[in-house]
Parts: sequence; C-alpha cells; structure tokens
Amino acid sequence: MGENFIIIAQQVLVLFILIAVGFICGKKKIITDFSARHMTDIVLYVVTPCVMISAFQREFSFELLSGLIICVTCSALIFAASILICNLIFRDKDESRKAVIRFATIYSNCAFMSLPLQKAILGDDGWFYGSIFVAVFNIFVWTHGLVSMSGDKKQLSFKKLVLNPGLIGILLAIILFITGFKLPYIISQPVEYLAVLNTPLPMLIIGFYLSQADFKKAFTDKGVYFSSAVRLIVLPMLTAVVMSLCRVTPIITMACVIATSAPTAATTTMFATKFNKDVELSVSIVAATTVFSLATMPLVVMLTGMMSRFSS
Repeated sequence: MGENFIIIAQQVLVLFILIAVGFICGKKKIITDFSARHMTDIVLYVVTPCVMISAFQREFSFELLSGLIICVTCSALIFAASILICNLIFRDKDESRKAVIRFATIYSNCAFMSLPLQKAILGDDGWFYGSIFVAVFNIFVWTHGLVSMSGDKKQLSFKKLVLNPGLIGILLAIILFITGFKLPYIISQPVEYLAVLNTPLPMLIIGFYLSQADFKKAFTDKGVYFSSAVRLIVLPMLTAVVMSLCRVTPIITMACVIATSAPTAATTTMFATKFNKDVELSVSIVAATTVFSLATMPLVVMLTGMMSRFSS
C-alpha cells in the first residue's frame, strides 16, 4: 500500500515540477498572459485532438467498445451527480459567487492534469478511457457549464458544441477506431509528437496562472476550502465507492476517479472572465485545489485501488 502511494505521488510530483517551471517562467515574465492564451489555444485546438486520435489508434475489439460505452455512461452519470450535489450544498446569496463555486466544484482539470497521470499509471488503456471522460466533460461544459455560468440559456449553441475541438477529436478518433483504419506513418508520427506535448504545455500554463494568483486571498476564503474538499475528496471518493460497488472494471473505475480527483478546471476562470462573474474567486479555487491536489490525488487513487482489489 505504501509503495503504491509513493509511485502515484511521484507521478503527481513530476507534474508539479513542470508546474513549478511554469510558475517561475510566469514570475520572470518569460511566459506572459498573451503567450499563455496562445499556448492554451495550441493545447485546445491542436494537442488535445491529437491526444484523442493517438489514444484510439489501436486494434478494434468488442471488449474495448464495451468499455467505451461503459465509460461514457459512467462519466455522464458522474457529471449529473456532481451537478445535483453542488446545486444542493452550494446556496450562496451572491449569485456571482454561487455560480463560480458550483462550476469550480463540478468541473475538474481532467484533460490537463488527468491524462498525463492516467497514461503514466494505467498505460494506453487508461489514456483511452481518460480521453472518453474528457469528451463527456466537453459536452457538459459547453451545455450545462455555459448556461450555469452565464445565467442565460440563449448562450447554448449547437455550433459551439459541434465545433468544440475536443469533441471533434474524439468523434474522429472513434470513427478511426471502429473502422480499424490506421493512419499512415507520415501522418501518425506528427500526431504522436504533438500528443506528447499534452504533458509539458498544460503544466506550464497552469504554473503561469498560479504565478498570477493571490495565495493570501485563496487560503483565507472559507468557501475555497469547502469547494476544494468537495472537488478533491468527496466527489472522487463517492465515484470510487459507487463504481466499485457496481463492479465496474477496475481500470475504467481508476481512469474515472483520476479524472474526478483532478483540481478545478482552468475553464472556470475563462468563463468567469467572459460572463463577468467573480474572477478572483475562480482564480483562488483553481490555485488552492491545484496545490491541495499534490496530497489528495495520490491518496484518492491509492484508496480506489484498495477498494477495487477488495471488491474483485
């Protein structure tokens, strides 16, 4: 048990070292707000689709197809349950603050933080199922997340949802997987090279945004602690318990738990800025959960592994 905790902690620590590099680059102005926004666009519009395609470039099997369907179902149920729980427990009178806390607690950094960890701990299968979770995340963010943060159902746009790079990437990846079509080397190799950037680039971006955060404010707000506890411990452990009791395959369970145990999505600050919500609070929660996750992610993943072994 202790050895597993150390292995997981080491993987998380590797990510945090990369984040620390981004933090230093932010403080030294090597990375600026301008360059961070463009790096984010590169990750969202180029790297993430390549990750999806790369993860699905494997031999088709009905076992994997069955796992894909199970993972989609589990991911959707996780988000639905998270929305219900957060709507019940977060009832701040300040509508701006309430919208940010709910969004920040529901939506994790499942692409930037989770995919590298899923790949390192679970291998190609973990990467495969992690990519599916990210696709479901994108659907919920651009529907429920958009409406909840903007407060306006008119913001819903089929065009925005369909043209979402993450969704386009996963749909293309699934088509290639089901048809069994393998990309020729001259295309697959650039895709592989770009997919590898999914670990260092997002970590540098997170590090930059942390360098701009007001940590004093982040760690003196009770709401930040409450949101962090639900985001990092309650939701992932509830996911682990329910999926273990339902006898879901351990690797799918672990992939979903890793995704759910990740800190708050940076999308929270982007949406808060766009819709004039409490931007400072969003930055505080992103900063706090990212720091806390250094301890909570290894613990949650280790406990999930113990539950999976016990239930099998």
